[in-house]
Amino acid sequence: MSDEKANLPAVSGDQGHSSQVVLAEPIPDPGIEPHEQRIQDIDPKAADRVERQVSTMFGLAGLLTVGSCVAYFAIPRDSTLEFGPLTGNANNLTLGVTLGLALFLIGAGAIQWAKKLMVDTEIAEDRHDAHSTPAQKADIIEGFQEGVAESGFTRRKMIRRSLIAAMGLLGLPTIVFLRDLGPLPGRSLYTTIWAKGIRVVNDVTLRPIKPSDLVVGQLVNAAPANLAPIEEESAVEYQNEKAKAAVIVVRIAPDKIRTPAGRENWGIDGILCYSKICTHVGCPISLYEQTTHHVLCPCHQSTFDLADGAKVIFGPAARPLPQLPLAVDAEGYLVAQSGFNEPVGASFWERG
Repeated sequence: MSDEKANLPAVSGDQGHSSQVVLAEPIPDPGIEPHEQRIQDIDPKAADRVERQVSTMFGLAGLLTVGSCVAYFAIPRDSTLEFGPLTGNANNLTLGVTLGLALFLIGAGAIQWAKKLMVDTEIAEDRHDAHSTPAQKADIIEGFQEGVAESGFTRRKMIRRSLIAAMGLLGLPTIVFLRDLGPLPGRSLYTTIWAKGIRVVNDVTLRPIKPSDLVVGQLVNAAPANLAPIEEESAVEYQNEKAKAAVIVVRIAPDKIRTPAGRENWGIDGILCYSKICTHVGCPISLYEQTTHHVLCPCHQSTFDLADGAKVIFGPAARPLPQLPLAVDAEGYLVAQSGFNEPVGASFWERG
């Protein structure tokens, strides 16, 4: 037996007999296969053809993007397309097809560029520590600059210009589609349809409310009674006015109320009315805590004390909920003394 085998450890077999283990040699590094040049690496004309193909894709993407903006204005919003039993909105379909194809062509052009024109040599790199030394950082920067040079981005002007144009035009639909966000608030939140003598009705049953209908600790979601005529004329206008005029009516023990100056006659025996729209970003609120008289906004947890003029006691809201002054009409129903004396809804830059 040779000395090498004599030094190997003994391993017990299944039958208790000792045996010798022969250690295998490590698998040799296969290395990197020889690089095969592409036809674009050899023939400049072939490379130029690919450059024109990629530039054409980027150019078509730009045209489709512009086409989507034109279609947005040119195709009526209510027009439809029919494909046998299938129907769809023509405006939405055109926007989807044009923008989808534009993004596809940009991606396809980038893939063609990378496969056919960028350098495709393979490299092997040893693992290194996560922390980079100054020398390694310099190598990374140098490698990045080298990659930019090898990609041909600076050298192939046609591809560079068409890609920049296509990517730049993609921002155009974003600006155009902002139109769908609707008009700026302007002065639309300064006034609601609340006015003197308008009855307060339950926003579900639409029944007018009497003071006797409310008990201490109760909160009711309410609306103005003059919404019905608006609903008959315009569904859109009805929703707009209903959203702005939504209110909450709460009854608090009179001895628990701290009435702000100038509002001494705004409530009826502990019954107070406030805008339902949070003054932070306009979320509807009605999460009420009877014992603390606090109402909570579910969106960002702004908290208002209804017993103290609905002032903000927590959260990002910057101002109290607007209060609607109440009175009782000849038939004993709650009515508004007037409209709100300040804008309702979220704080915005045009409020002043």
